Amino acid sequence: MERIGGYLVERKLGEGGMGTVFLARTRGGRAVALKVAKPELAADPVFRERFRSEVEAARTVGGFHTASVVDADVDGDPPWLATAYIPGPTLAARLAAEGPMDEPRLRALAAALAEALESIHARGLVHRDLKPGNIIMAEDGPRVLDFGIARAVESTRFTATGTAFGTPGFLAPEQALGHDVTGAADVFALGAVLVAAAGGSAWGEGTPMGLMYRSVHETPDLAAVPAGLTDLVAACLAKDPAARPTPTRLLDMVMGESREPGPATHPATVAVPPVPSPYAPPVPQPFAPAPPAYGQPPFPATPPGSPYGFGPPVPLGPPEVVLTDRDARVVVNATGIILEVGGAAADFEWAEIAGVVRTPRGSRLTVTVRLWDGSVFDCELNARRTARLTEWITRLDPVLGAHLAGR
Repeated sequence: MERIGGYLVERKLGEGGMGTVFLARTRGGRAVALKVAKPELAADPVFRERFRSEVEAARTVGGFHTASVVDADVDGDPPWLATAYIPGPTLAARLAAEGPMDEPRLRALAAALAEALESIHARGLVHRDLKPGNIIMAEDGPRVLDFGIARAVESTRFTATGTAFGTPGFLAPEQALGHDVTGAADVFALGAVLVAAAGGSAWGEGTPMGLMYRSVHETPDLAAVPAGLTDLVAACLAKDPAARPTPTRLLDMVMGESREPGPATHPATVAVPPVPSPYAPPVPQPFAPAPPAYGQPPFPATPPGSPYGFGPPVPLGPPEVVLTDRDARVVVNATGIILEVGGAAADFEWAEIAGVVRTPRGSRLTVTVRLWDGSVFDCELNARRTARLTEWITRLDPVLGAHLAGR
């Protein structure tokens, strides 16, 4: 077996924005999630500089609702980061398996996430990409993953693509506009997570650009949110970062306390009164998907039951498809799918994708990506010629089928 930094690599868990994630073990047998940087990131001195500062801060983050950083080598070739291994499905997978949460569970989730953000922000970090796919539903409550690496990855991605880092639908207006980002952006994402956990979508469905536009200019759709939480979620989704509650104030609101907004007067990590755990593992549900139409892989009824929420390992050396017209682009590769429209790009890892549908209409092809949290993203391409459209479909179907097989 391969060793990385003294850790014995057991198997591949998945791939993400930073690189490949492995399940590894210390010499004493303790499990860790070992995240190894992509070659293109490892070669970027800006990434290494930011990665170093972020890791140093992330090592000091405590609290009950984060996956602690246990080791790292920022000067390695490639650089890597080891965090505590937290078994359990992601929030996205849990919602796909069990459906929307009721108000008590939403309150418990909000309190846990607020406490996690409080711990992260207390060390000068901003998560920047809080979403259901980055939240593990452990037996003892939710845990937030991937804090401490987002800013380092963001620096390289923004420089390379000129687009915002994060996931449309959970992206704060200031992120979508390319403005400076503070912890208030994480509170905005927390609000969008609560809407998704309630069975809704704060900004509806559509293209990444459309979702970002609505997050900047329109009011959120809170129809799915229980009445008792509407004000809290609306406050999180305020357009002005200064108008959003801090994580500490959010905890007060969740617990029904009346303290006026102001600086925290208690330690950064707040002990929430114990509540019965609403996070019991789901009962597996059998399903029998109908045969896919027009060669499309079917949407699975439940997410794959793999550890740590990363989905099944992606085979090495997979095929890749790039479909491009004058205004849009679709890329399918080992990591996931990238949709780009008018210069605005959104990328989705296979672990957070529930299914993909491609719909031909005349000379146009629409690729629709549906995530486990219920979000839907579209990208329409104009092939201009029937022969080219047929060639696109011929290339696209086998690759989608290979990555979505068995889901």
